[in-house]
Amino acid sequence: MTLKIINAALMIMAIFMGLKQGWAMLSGKSEMIAMFSKWNIGKTGLMVIGAATMLSALLIIFPKTFIWGNFLMAAGILMIICLHLLDRDLKGMAIELPFLLLNLIIIYLQHPLKESLL
Repeated sequence: MTLKIINAALMIMAIFMGLKQGWAMLSGKSEMIAMFSKWNIGKTGLMVIGAATMLSALLIIFPKTFIWGNFLMAAGILMIICLHLLDRDLKGMAIELPFLLLNLIIIYLQHPLKESLL
């Protein structure tokens, strides 16, 4: 039971961060534009990435789309990590790494409202 509570808290944190960062990308916040422009990703590309991030956060909520949402969010984070590594920006990569691990931990623990097979 406590494992489900911990997993629910981790899920809420991942959903909140996904919606927050997705909205920052979708609305074109200056910090996001500055970060993605160094990788030649324009405002339209940033909006698409932001919409995908927000969609993945919403997919995590429901048990049937839980895995797809986590995979989509992890893929987006992995893309940003790879772009940081292309620039040899280890600090930027290190900042993104806990968020990738968060998604992988949530996948391992599974959805807290999923019915057990027993």
